Amino acid sequence: MSFMPGADAFAQPMPAPADMAPPQAVGPVGFVLAIAGSSSRALIDIASLQALAGHPDPVVATTGQVGTQIKMRVGSAWLVANVRSLQLDPTDNDRIMADIDFLGEGDEERLTGKLYNFRRGVTRYPTPGCEVHPISTADLKQIYAADDRAHIEIGAVYPTRDTRAALYVDAMLGKHFALVGSTGTGKSTSAALILHRICDLAPQGHIVMIDPHGEYSAAFRTNGAIYDVNNLQMPYWLMNFEEHCEVFLTTQGSERQIDADILAKCLLQARAKNRIGQEIAKLTVDAPVPYLLSDLTNGISQEMGKMDRAGDTAPYLRLKTKIEEIKADPRYGFMFSGMLVADTMQQFLARVFRLPGDGKPISIIDVSGVPSDITSTVVAVLSRMTFDFAIWSRNEPKRPVLLVCEEAHRYVPRHDNGSSVGRILSRIAKEGRKYGVSLGLITQRPSDLADGVLSQCGTIVAMRLNNEVDQAFVRAAMPEGARGFLDSIPALRNRECIICGEGVAVPIRVSFDGLEENRRPASSDPVFSDLWRDVGGEEGIIHRTIQKWRAQGK
Repeated sequence: MSFMPGADAFAQPMPAPADMAPPQAVGPVGFVLAIAGSSSRALIDIASLQALAGHPDPVVATTGQVGTQIKMRVGSAWLVANVRSLQLDPTDNDRIMADIDFLGEGDEERLTGKLYNFRRGVTRYPTPGCEVHPISTADLKQIYAADDRAHIEIGAVYPTRDTRAALYVDAMLGKHFALVGSTGTGKSTSAALILHRICDLAPQGHIVMIDPHGEYSAAFRTNGAIYDVNNLQMPYWLMNFEEHCEVFLTTQGSERQIDADILAKCLLQARAKNRIGQEIAKLTVDAPVPYLLSDLTNGISQEMGKMDRAGDTAPYLRLKTKIEEIKADPRYGFMFSGMLVADTMQQFLARVFRLPGDGKPISIIDVSGVPSDITSTVVAVLSRMTFDFAIWSRNEPKRPVLLVCEEAHRYVPRHDNGSSVGRILSRIAKEGRKYGVSLGLITQRPSDLADGVLSQCGTIVAMRLNNEVDQAFVRAAMPEGARGFLDSIPALRNRECIICGEGVAVPIRVSFDGLEENRRPASSDPVFSDLWRDVGGEEGIIHRTIQKWRAQGK
């Protein structure tokens, strides 16, 4: 085979016996064929790859595979590129054509030829004919070595076991992040791992997590504050007018507008009766001023009884009936209890935002027990309070907050009907970083997220995605240089991920660390073959379940 001038360099010796030290240097495996900006093409010799397959260094042994890296010497620097795709050379079956994306460059140590001082970006491109070399474990450690910025270690760089993968916390949180992955890939445990590492790094931090399934309470019992319907005590008067409408209005179209006008007028009157409301010169219907639900219903009755009112009494009766129904329903007691009329806003914000944190920097807001018809409104209030607090505290010492939203596609859906939660989360995604609010989105269906929300996330942690639509959606949101990594998303094992964006120096494939049993979320899959063998006590199970069911968890 005529490879090219200097092809002897591609001939590789047999792997060294186990009792001999592995060779320090490995010869080239190919050469650069074409250069085109960030993406280029190389020709790789199949025989050279086969000779490396038994190399003692696992990184060298996987040279040439999709998602691995190669390097090229340009002057006194090593240029590092990622292999995006492979195809057989149509003119020579002994060679492979590889599409490559440049990741960055590092300096070359003169005596040993080792790579060091790696940085993202390319200042000088190679020319066609430049030799292509394998990457070693030592090179990977230099490429992925964390610099002196604040970072957390979350696992090992594939295919090594000891090269640590780091996430830069400030860069990741400053521009939001998303964790995506199909059900059963270890998404919840991986989310818990990342949040635990952040809590360990910043024990006086401020993290709010919306937990729709009650999974994370078990994971953060020792280092977090756990809130559910039994102790959340979120006052109803914290809602703004839009959120009041979602809870109290039951009509659509023109009727809804009539009901909303009545509610706005009566709500403003009810807020104005409070001492705090009387002290505000220009009180608005959105101001978080305490009011009595009885004042609101009395105001509706008074408006209904006026001789000069327009229309019939139906809108007034609808409103009054709905408010009294919610007030009497014990399921809504965590929010609409008569005990929540006092001005507890300061205490509520201090508890939820961990101000101060007392060594428990994360609030787990378990909304699994919240009635389904107002779950979105509760999440909207919590999200908006986070954003509004950041806006109105701009002239105060900064206290940035991380808002993590599990099952994000439920709250920021692609085909949103104009819900308040979708609007506020989309706004946080676009504007939150200006005010010190970071957004963490966790979802199994990224394609169901609203347009633009995923692209606002500066760091994307992608676990295995089985759905082709989801894969395409994530691929479109990721930077061009990560495309080679993305092709391996369907083939990732459980608890493996591809990370790219602001939080990492270069795109990276990671095998997550294990998490201690007491720090894992309660999200493990049932083992049917074992549990179906466990019999006895069914009568007690049904009896206790019915009691909880009827009492709605109380």
